[in-house]
Amino acid sequence: MTTFNYATMNISYRQEGQGRDVLFLHGWGQNQEMMDPLFDHMKTRFRVTNLDFPGFGKSSLPPEPWGVDEYTRFLEDFIRELGIVEPILIAHSFGARVAIRYAVRNDTRKMILTGAAGLKPKRKLDYHLKVSTYKLAKQIFRLPFLKPYQEKMQKRFGSSDYRSAEGVMRASFVKIVNEDLAPYLKSIRCPVLLIWGEKDDATPLWMAKFMEKEINDAGLVVFENEGHFAYWNQTDRFLRIADTFLKEDEGKL
Repeated sequence: MTTFNYATMNISYRQEGQGRDVLFLHGWGQNQEMMDPLFDHMKTRFRVTNLDFPGFGKSSLPPEPWGVDEYTRFLEDFIRELGIVEPILIAHSFGARVAIRYAVRNDTRKMILTGAAGLKPKRKLDYHLKVSTYKLAKQIFRLPFLKPYQEKMQKRFGSSDYRSAEGVMRASFVKIVNEDLAPYLKSIRCPVLLIWGEKDDATPLWMAKFMEKEINDAGLVVFENEGHFAYWNQTDRFLRIADTFLKEDEGKL
């Protein structure tokens, strides 16, 4: 592991190999270890870089709540500092949010996005009822004698990712999930491979189909009976498909 100093933070990362740059971007609540099988597979043919985003793994917390834009600006500085050129981005879930914003603003060779987050979910009536109840509860729990129970109330209504985050990362999570990246998709200029689990309940398959339609040069591969961690649960299959997509880029500088 190597450390990159960014502002007041220490960022943990690993870089090995030679050739075109491949950069792995993990999902929310995860760390670079989730990408290690991909890293180890590709390091003989590419220069591969794997990092812990600020607030995850062994990297420091961001100094204040960050949204996708702050994470993207961090990634731009990280890439510039390490001399990474026109990277191939392989990203899961939250990491794909950052990859999408990066690719819109910077030269990017290719992207492989799996279980990519970034689109506003389609909400059913029960969700809107839950939100209305939560807003009412927030007002009630502002009463002085109920304030000590605010945290417990918020955890009850939040998602599992929200409940597991604390402090600056919880505030960051709220900023991030409220950002809709749909308007950016048409501005992506590089080829994109989408790999998705058919039964993904975190980023449903309709999101993959929407991205495939909106991105100018995109293709979709669906893993049958698979969920949000398709790349992890079926690593060998994922890598065979990725190898085909990246074949022309192997061993080149």
